[in-house]
Amino acid sequence: MANGEDAELIEPRSDEGLAMERLEPYLRGRLPISDGDFVLRQFRGGHANLTYLVRFGDTEYVLRRPPLGPIAPGSHDMQREFRVLSKLHKHFSLAPESFLFCDDTSIIGAPFQVMERRHGIVIRNRMPELTSDGPELRRRIGEMMVDVLAALHGVDREAAGLAELGHPQGFVERQLQGWSGRWQAAAHEDNAEMAKLIAWLDRHLPATRYVSILHNDYKLDNMVVDARDPAIPVAVLDWDMCTSGDALMDLGYLLNQWVEPDDDPAWIEWAAMPTWQPGFARREEVIEQYCRRSGFDVDDIQWYYAFSVMKFAVIIQQIYIRYRRGQTRDERFAHYDQRAASFISKGCLIADI
Repeated sequence: MANGEDAELIEPRSDEGLAMERLEPYLRGRLPISDGDFVLRQFRGGHANLTYLVRFGDTEYVLRRPPLGPIAPGSHDMQREFRVLSKLHKHFSLAPESFLFCDDTSIIGAPFQVMERRHGIVIRNRMPELTSDGPELRRRIGEMMVDVLAALHGVDREAAGLAELGHPQGFVERQLQGWSGRWQAAAHEDNAEMAKLIAWLDRHLPATRYVSILHNDYKLDNMVVDARDPAIPVAVLDWDMCTSGDALMDLGYLLNQWVEPDDDPAWIEWAAMPTWQPGFARREEVIEQYCRRSGFDVDDIQWYYAFSVMKFAVIIQQIYIRYRRGQTRDERFAHYDQRAASFISKGCLIADI
C-alpha cells in the first residue's frame, strides 16, 4: 500500500468507533473474505459520512455510514449509495462496486453499506508532495476531471438500471425553490443581495435539455487517483447524493469549486481543490472542454454556476445560524455570516447583477 494511502488511515476516533464484536460476525456471514484477523481503520478525510477500511487477512472492503447525530431527511443516504453503486460500476468503471447494505441499526448504530476498496491517493486543497508535480501534471489532472464528468453524464441511465433514480422533471425548479426556502429558514437578517440573486435565478430559470446521472458533489477530493500518476483516475467516491437531473448542475457545482489565482482571496481560502496553482485550466477552458467532450450546449452555464454559489452560501449560513442559536459552540463558526455574505456577493458577480 502506498505511503499516501497509509496517511489517510487512522485508528477510529474515540467517538466514531464501531461495535466490532457485532460487526465482525455480521460481515463474515455475508461477504467473501479470506482467513485472517479482523482489522478496522478509519479514513481521516471527509466531514460528513464516516468511512472505514475493513480488513480480513488479505481481503479489504470500505464501510460507509452516516455521521453521528440527527440526520436531515434524504441526506447521507447509504441505501441510495448502495443502489447506485451496485449497478453503476458495470457502466462507469470509476464507480466502486457496492456489495452490501444493512439497515439494521443494532449492528453499529446506523445504516451502512460495504463497497469495493480502490487503491490510490486523494488530492485535497493542496497538491501532495510528488516528484512529478508541476504545471504539466496539474493541467492533466484538471483535464482528467472534466473528461470523467462528461463520461459520467454520458452513461445510459436505462441501460445501467437507474432509469427510476430521482425525478428529473422539474428538477432545476425544485432545487431553486428548496434552497431559497432553506435560506429563509437560516437567515438571521434581511440580505438585499441574496434577495436580488434569488430573483435573478427565478427569472432566468433554464429549461432542462440534458438529463443525466448527477453525482451532486463532484470535486477532486471525492476522487481516488493513481499515486504514481495522479492524472490517472482510479475511482469517484461519495455517491450518497446521486440522482438524475440536469447535467449542467454538476458542471455548475464544479465551477464553484474551481478557483483561479486572481479570484477573491476569500474564495481561494475556501477552495477544496488546488486549481489556483499554476497549470490548472481557467474556468472558461473547463466549460469549453466539457462542451467538447459531452456534446452539450452550455450557453446557460452562467445560471448553473450562480446557483451553485448561492447554494454554497446557504450551507454556510445554515452552519452560522446553528452557532447563533446556541446549537453548537464551535467558535470557528462565529463569523460564518460574513463568509456567507462573501459568497452571496460572488453569486451576484457571476450573474452580473
